[in-house]
Amino acid sequence: MKRLEGKTALITGAARGIGRAFAEAYVREGARVALADIDIARAHASAAEIGEAAVAVEMDVTRQESIDGAVAATSRAFGQIDILINNAAIFTAAPIVEVERADFARVFEINVAGTLFTLQAVARHMIERGIRGRIINMASQAGRRGEPLVAVYCASKAAVISLTQSAGLNLIRHGINVNAIAPGVVDGEHWDGVDAFFARYEGKAPGQKKREVGEAVPYGRMGRAEDLTGMAVFLASDEADYVVAQCYNVDGGQWMS
Repeated sequence: MKRLEGKTALITGAARGIGRAFAEAYVREGARVALADIDIARAHASAAEIGEAAVAVEMDVTRQESIDGAVAATSRAFGQIDILINNAAIFTAAPIVEVERADFARVFEINVAGTLFTLQAVARHMIERGIRGRIINMASQAGRRGEPLVAVYCASKAAVISLTQSAGLNLIRHGINVNAIAPGVVDGEHWDGVDAFFARYEGKAPGQKKREVGEAVPYGRMGRAEDLTGMAVFLASDEADYVVAQCYNVDGGQWMS
């Protein structure tokens, strides 16, 4: 039997990259998946490519009515939500003396408040229906320590780790396991933007930072979205029933905790 047979998952930021890889892995393990994204056209295209076990739902994690609407749409499509992956996030970088209040607010609104209030909406859904659910938050190695140019993003992911611990301790009494995954540097479309930040602030040529961070990984390369799917499946499965309020590094050996 497949490990997620009969389960339904809601995955935010799932139209591309890591979120889509999670959706594909979950479907292979027998789950039905709602791909939630602000880019609904791309979410629909990804869901169509994955197959009939996947649907697209529009979600803007900065708007409560959008979060609630996505939860309701997923429930209508599949009956209930057994698994949530809070994957939607944005990146920013700047020296401390150049951090702008608006940029700080947007990162925390998406990375932290978006995670909290999506978690809350799905937890309420699970509690009302007596579902022993799984919630997985996407943290980062950046949440484990500071970086000279990445203060705001690092702080937001540190907050996700802390939120995971508190929510995990609070919700386990309802049979809901809350845990997190902390990836290292993961290749993908988003790294073009990350690389551009470092090109701007460190005077590097385009592509240079990406090459350097890949070479610095003990494993010998940057991560790929597929490198994270095994942990995501495990944490959603019955095998992780006694795992509560933890954050797992999946980073090729970059950070030990």
